[in-house]
Amino acid sequence: MNKLLSIFVLTLLITSCTEKSKIPVYAWMGHKDKMTDKELIDQFEDLKAKGIDGIMYNGGHEPETYRRVGKIVKNTGMEFHTWVPTMVQNNNPKLKHEWYAVNGLGESAKDKPAYVDHYQFLCPNREEVYDFLADLYGSIAEVDEVDGIHLDFIRFPDVILARGLWDKYGLVMDREFPRFDYCYCEVCVADFENQTGINIKEVEDPSQVEEWKQFRYDLITDLVNRLAKVVHSKNKQINAAVFPGPGIAKKLVRQEWDKWNLDSFYPMNYNDFYLEGTKWIGDVTKEAVTSVNNSKPIYSGLFICPNPEKKASEADPENHGLLPEEIEAAIKESMENGAAGICLFTPGRMTDAHWKAFKKAIYVDYKKQ
Repeated sequence: MNKLLSIFVLTLLITSCTEKSKIPVYAWMGHKDKMTDKELIDQFEDLKAKGIDGIMYNGGHEPETYRRVGKIVKNTGMEFHTWVPTMVQNNNPKLKHEWYAVNGLGESAKDKPAYVDHYQFLCPNREEVYDFLADLYGSIAEVDEVDGIHLDFIRFPDVILARGLWDKYGLVMDREFPRFDYCYCEVCVADFENQTGINIKEVEDPSQVEEWKQFRYDLITDLVNRLAKVVHSKNKQINAAVFPGPGIAKKLVRQEWDKWNLDSFYPMNYNDFYLEGTKWIGDVTKEAVTSVNNSKPIYSGLFICPNPEKKASEADPENHGLLPEEIEAAIKESMENGAAGICLFTPGRMTDAHWKAFKKAIYVDYKKQ
């Protein structure tokens, strides 16, 4: 009896140690309308077994979609966060043309979006835009199965693209260009002049006006913090996918996210987009953790290469990403530099070789190393 008890206690201790050493892992995923409940159950049970703890799920604007999928995700023992784009909104009859952002050439993001057709960004300085988003996120947050609202595209368009994307779009973005610089709508221009006395349209090079940069940072920050109050009033978490830094985030997309009243942050530490290796992931993770004084969890977003054997010949950087042999180093760099965990973009891009390396890397107590 004593021997059996000893074995039982030892088993509990081993299990407990294993559970404590596993790092938290989240994953970004998109919705597929035609999947049956059985297919969803099988998919999420498989991800849970592989070590995923929470899903950031993009399922559109309908609360019922999140109720259905969320119930299945919760039943597998994972967290369920709704991944819903914020400033980018396409073909929605609720949104008026004048609510969209305007670039330095006077072009609306609705009519002439930057880079790609779906870059139809709203202006964060419109009260009507806030009302639309508050209603959207508030209605989704009321779904019992939802643990949190996950904001994405909560920013301006990239005034400067990450270096690894320049060739794809045939651009040299060594400075800010009016075509990609937002927002110069009549409301933003008037509000900025009232605040500073500067008519930004009369300035030869607006990129040199620090007050103008701060004005845009603050527009996004104020919008985020107002939305946070809405979601928190529903007793739900709110977090966001953000650009690295926040140094890079400020420079490229006007995100001063260390001032946002969110519960956690998911920096998209996609090293290939910046022509960097895995050590860079550690550097930007450390910057992120330091920027919030280690007071909020930082989950390092990792971009996975879907076809490792073709990466060297793949021209599109959006088909690049971490190779199986890099996944351990990426996770190690993230965790040893203060990340609370990681987030995969996306589990669907993970190969068997990725999962094998991933499994080895997530069951490590990095605090003891």
